[in-house]
Amino acid sequence: MDLEIGKIILRTIGTYILIVIIFRLMGKREIGELGILDLVVFIMVAEMAVFSIEDPKESVMRSVVPMLVLLAIQRLTAWISLKSKLFRKWFEGKPSIIVSRGKIDEHEMKKQRYNFDDLLMQLRQNGTKSVQDVEFAILEPSGKLSIFEKATKSSDTSSDAKGFVVPLILDGKIQTDALNKINHSKKWLASQLQAKGYPSIEDISFCSIDENNNWYIDEKNEKK
Repeated sequence: MDLEIGKIILRTIGTYILIVIIFRLMGKREIGELGILDLVVFIMVAEMAVFSIEDPKESVMRSVVPMLVLLAIQRLTAWISLKSKLFRKWFEGKPSIIVSRGKIDEHEMKKQRYNFDDLLMQLRQNGTKSVQDVEFAILEPSGKLSIFEKATKSSDTSSDAKGFVVPLILDGKIQTDALNKINHSKKWLASQLQAKGYPSIEDISFCSIDENNNWYIDEKNEKK
């Protein structure tokens, strides 16, 4: 039993060192920026490491060889990606413009299976107060949203920290809970939109209002 425990300890240390070496050879990339192949390699290497440690009777080479093969595959595809733009575009994907010149592209969002909750969450993570402050937003292949704000924001930046934006319409659907929070009704929303030149709520994809009564309205673009 003591010999078996010793084997497990040695294999754990050896596997740890091997995984560190493999990940170092794969290159320095943040977890959120991993490509599809990188992520697959990470998962498979982790699984093989478990098999290597949990069964000391099996030869350690049964796990080491597949790890090295995966490393070789990753390095090969990385090299091909550097040489071939077409391969890189097909294998790693390409950036998608979600917001262009202040207008949301619902077609691209649906194509990327990206919803308004994702958009608002990533705007908050970036420290961006509202969609109306965005000039361009690009969804990178890694899933990260690159945000370029307008040179002149819709409201005084000194109040941004205290500002609160309420989404009233998301993906064409009225947010009743949001209306209740600001003590207004669907009828009030319809009248406000009509006064701003939007007679039909069905034509609106996204609508929000902030504490300074600044509105952001984006119409659906199915006609494109």
